[in-house]
Amino acid sequence: MDNQEYNSIVSFIWGIADDCLRDVYVRGKYRDVILPMTVIRRLDAMLEETKSAVLEMKKQLDVAKIDNQWPALCNVAGQAFCNASPFLLKDLTSRGKKQTLEADFKAYLDGFSPNVQEILDKFKFRDQIKTMVDADILGSVIDKFTSSDINLSPEPVYKDAEKTIVKLPGLDNHGMGTIFEELIRRFNEENNEEAGEHWTPRDVVELMADLAFYPVQDKIKDATYSCYDGACGTGGMLTVAQDRLLRLAKSRGKKVSIHLFGQEINPETYAICKADMLLKGDGEEAEHITYGSTLSLDGNPSRQFDFMLSNPPYGKSWKTDADKLGGKDEILDLRFNAYTDDGEELKMIPRSSDGQLLFLLNNVAKMKTDTELGSRIIEVHNGSSLFTGDAGTGESNARRYMIERDLVEAIIALPDNMFYNTGIGTFIWVLSNRKEERRKGKIQLIDATTMKSPLRKNMGKKNCEFTADIRKEIIRIFLTMEESEVSKIFDNQEFGYWNVTVDRPLRLRILPDREVPAENEKGKLLFRKSSELAEVRSAVKAAMETAPLDDWDAFAKATKLKKGQLKKIRPFITKTDPEAKEVAGEEDPELRDTEHIPFQYEGGIDAFLKKEVLPYAPDAYVDEDKTRIGYELSFTKYFYKPVKLRDMKDILASLAKLEKESDGVMDEIMEGLTE
Repeated sequence: MDNQEYNSIVSFIWGIADDCLRDVYVRGKYRDVILPMTVIRRLDAMLEETKSAVLEMKKQLDVAKIDNQWPALCNVAGQAFCNASPFLLKDLTSRGKKQTLEADFKAYLDGFSPNVQEILDKFKFRDQIKTMVDADILGSVIDKFTSSDINLSPEPVYKDAEKTIVKLPGLDNHGMGTIFEELIRRFNEENNEEAGEHWTPRDVVELMADLAFYPVQDKIKDATYSCYDGACGTGGMLTVAQDRLLRLAKSRGKKVSIHLFGQEINPETYAICKADMLLKGDGEEAEHITYGSTLSLDGNPSRQFDFMLSNPPYGKSWKTDADKLGGKDEILDLRFNAYTDDGEELKMIPRSSDGQLLFLLNNVAKMKTDTELGSRIIEVHNGSSLFTGDAGTGESNARRYMIERDLVEAIIALPDNMFYNTGIGTFIWVLSNRKEERRKGKIQLIDATTMKSPLRKNMGKKNCEFTADIRKEIIRIFLTMEESEVSKIFDNQEFGYWNVTVDRPLRLRILPDREVPAENEKGKLLFRKSSELAEVRSAVKAAMETAPLDDWDAFAKATKLKKGQLKKIRPFITKTDPEAKEVAGEEDPELRDTEHIPFQYEGGIDAFLKKEVLPYAPDAYVDEDKTRIGYELSFTKYFYKPVKLRDMKDILASLAKLEKESDGVMDEIMEGLTE
């Protein structure tokens, strides 16, 4: 099924909202009906063929007075879920009276197995029934979703009895996920929700799956593997990862199974993800999807995984999580705090306005360390994760932790406008704790910003995609570690630097006849009481007459003022002067500077100071207590392509042409004014 067919289904469902809900719900509330009804119809379509067999089994179980009937009923249904009510959804379209329809529809919903009940509860769908019944639109909504013009079943609808001509193609599980996500995108766009609330499109997910599995395809054995997504949304990334591993294993004659795990904080998307897992026919996988915040309520605190793929929220506040963890400055969670080999504590807590790096650290904490394969992490971020945060801050420390542990294999810059609700630049991080020998101590940067194919029709802000050939080329560049204009390989230390504080000694000369003003340079009163100001001025004047004019200590002692008072007035009665007396052990804050010194600078900090600083400030020195280590990555630095300037002759010729044209215009204007 191609994008046009997906869009056709989405447009039909969108039309249901406009046709049935417009006069009853505000547009922002359409989703409260449309999304759960889409899920219900999909589940219903999966159960149609086995409905009679399920009802027959229920009769037998009732006669035998069996209490827990769900395992047997689901087994007959051939799914991880079932519905034991007397109805299919299409049976309810013939219910004429509102009261009868309401009762039967509720009985139909109550007939679903417990795992579906949780989904309905997270949607809060039952809250909508009374509204629809009162407005007499419930029947219309059901009629629309069971229309012969739409097919949400995995089986195709045929035009002929011989089943040779397809009227409507079947919809596989990922296709159903795509429908959900496109509906969510449209609802978000209608409600003007944040650009960060976006889904990872199929083409990007396919590339991420390639990056996860192709590098280790030779190491895949007859075994069971696990895949995790700590921000799983509707579960599309897990689905693609599962399909990719199974297909690769089959092509290499291996028999593998894969268990999927995920966590999602949004109740609506969580419900869709659970439904998607149920549709795969494995109730156990659905139980592996946990509800709540990955950051403050980790649903898998003791598990480790073979593969982890994720697109965490970026540019979103995680203050609520921070508060639940004890406050940003008190977080002790071992996922976000670490130590270097030298025993230095690394607090990796980022700004509360953006928690995306915490999701990456969460995955790092779940890497397997006792297997040959180890773990591979593929995660999408915006540019903030590459460079935000000064040396010693949480973001920089997070980068330092991952790079110094040699976990980062590659970072790939994606084209702009690859996502539905945001056009910002994005990057794929590729991490492994089992780097092959040639990658050890190195990071590959791939600039794929121009490797894109335009869409025939935009999907939100997404105007381009990765075709299969483009994905193959990116994977080829990655696997061969090719160096070119779009691929560069650096030692880990290339991205590290020292942030050093360069001070110069404070030199003071007390200025005679300098009066202390009432306010500082920002207009703030130095002293609240005018009597205190008068007292300080008097003390200063007296000290000027008795103390040496180049000895601050003697002057301060002579004033007999308090330390706080002296601190306020010193800028107004002293002057920094290279020829003045140096104040022992005290630096001049006005002359302070900071320097970023790359690890790759030959000779390190000392050599930098001698070559770059001391020739211009012989008395400068480094305050070693303030030296911090930082890490940052800049694609602009390594892939900058200067714009070729026009030849001067062309510029002069253009100017001459413009001047000639403008002369004619001015003549016309002047003629018009004189008429």
